[in-house]
Amino acid sequence: MQRIDIDRAIRLHTQWRRQFMNAFAGGDYADMPLSEHRGCTLNQAFKSAQGNIASEFVPLLSIHDRFHQLANEIVELSNNGLGDSADLLLPELNEASHQLVGELDKLREYRDR
Repeated sequence: MQRIDIDRAIRLHTQWRRQFMNAFAGGDYADMPLSEHRGCTLNQAFKSAQGNIASEFVPLLSIHDRFHQLANEIVELSNNGLGDSADLLLPELNEASHQLVGELDKLREYRDR
């Protein structure tokens, strides 16, 4: 499995989520590169490690995918002038984000055994 810098992944993810949420809270959608999550380096690491990830980390992959699905949906709604509908998904995105960080912490514990 490609070595994943978990602390860096969590930092980058948290920073992006904060920027994303702040953009929506302030209504400054144009000032935020909303699609930036599509270049997720963690996703690239997961893909390169496909088949080498222990079965107990399937929830991590699932939560990670769900996070990006929600972010994509929010971006699409926002780009189509449906900011109010996008706002309704923010709590779910926030929860998926926290779950993702929790699963990354579990990955660190597993790796450090």
